[in-house]
Amino acid sequence: MDGFNTRAIHAGQEPDPLTGAVVPPIYQVSTYAQDGVGGLRNGYEYSRSANPTRTALQECLAALEAPEDPDARGLAFASGLAAEDTLMRTVLAPGTHAVIPDDAYGGTYRLFAKVAAPWGVDHTPAAVTDLDAIAAAIQPGRTRLVWIETPTNPLLNVADIAAIADIAHDAGALLVVDNTFASSYLQQPLLLGADVVVHSTTKYLGGHSDVIGGALVVRDLELAERLAFHQNSMGAVPGPLDSWLVLRGIKTLGVRMDRHSANARAVVDFLTGHSAVSQVLYPGLDSHPGHEVAARQMRDFGGMVSFRAAGGEQAAVDLCARTEVFTLGESLGGVESLIEHPGRMTHASAAGSPLEVPADLVRLSVGIEDVEDLVTDLDKALR
Repeated sequence: MDGFNTRAIHAGQEPDPLTGAVVPPIYQVSTYAQDGVGGLRNGYEYSRSANPTRTALQECLAALEAPEDPDARGLAFASGLAAEDTLMRTVLAPGTHAVIPDDAYGGTYRLFAKVAAPWGVDHTPAAVTDLDAIAAAIQPGRTRLVWIETPTNPLLNVADIAAIADIAHDAGALLVVDNTFASSYLQQPLLLGADVVVHSTTKYLGGHSDVIGGALVVRDLELAERLAFHQNSMGAVPGPLDSWLVLRGIKTLGVRMDRHSANARAVVDFLTGHSAVSQVLYPGLDSHPGHEVAARQMRDFGGMVSFRAAGGEQAAVDLCARTEVFTLGESLGGVESLIEHPGRMTHASAAGSPLEVPADLVRLSVGIEDVEDLVTDLDKALR
């Protein structure tokens, strides 16, 4: 299966051998009959350890991020942060160190600053756009992870994955790429040298704002086994219905991302040069400093758009309250368009830190509605 959309629809999802059902069943079960003491039936004993619906999702995730690589392995979790926490506790230990973006999702920053730091894990923020800064932030002998997002949340900076992979590997560290904003359709970091891909499957992979989930995808079998051990031991796994919902969303990921990207370009064209907007942040703009890198490593530029309100913080807050088609809410990646004020919402945990976001920033998750309605909604709100 060479094509992305074909893999999205079929990988890990063969027709059910018992009934011929073309969609994997929801195995709503906690335990399984065993073939004798210690004799697992097809590898299943208890659904925290493994569940057939989750297995189908994990196989599909691996096929999307690392097609045709038999060593690739996907692991599904109850949330994106559960995936991140499991990765951190697998690779990091007290006395070790990580490099993180100076422009990162607020929940990721909170995990490093409020959970890992008291445990004895240090971190250093660095701009993902500055290779020298990333290299300088690495502490020889201590740095185990270089963690990046690309595009970043919420400033939409773009990291050169292949170049940063070389820096991390030269230092003996793993490169982790949060691929949530781009999705597996637009970008495949493992093929560019990354060691671990992180997703909040809540977002574009699920795509319908009806499920919470997370995922890790790796190509190293030894690391995969360590992660799987902690996945089972710590237990933050998705239920079968959640796994099924993410699988259903993945089937239409490609066509949705095409529409998200097309709508975002139209919204960016409208916002650029608007008197109420001081700056538009979108990697699809020729003027964006990361445009060339994004064009090289992404299929398209995605559905996330950020901009700064010319009237400052209060203008940004007021704008968020005036839209009608864009719903004021956190999260992203659903079919419906969302608007939010990162400084007071998704990134409030970074206030007062080196990762604090501009107070006049507005973030859009551009959905797949009729684009004329989206532009009209923003036009009215910006007046």
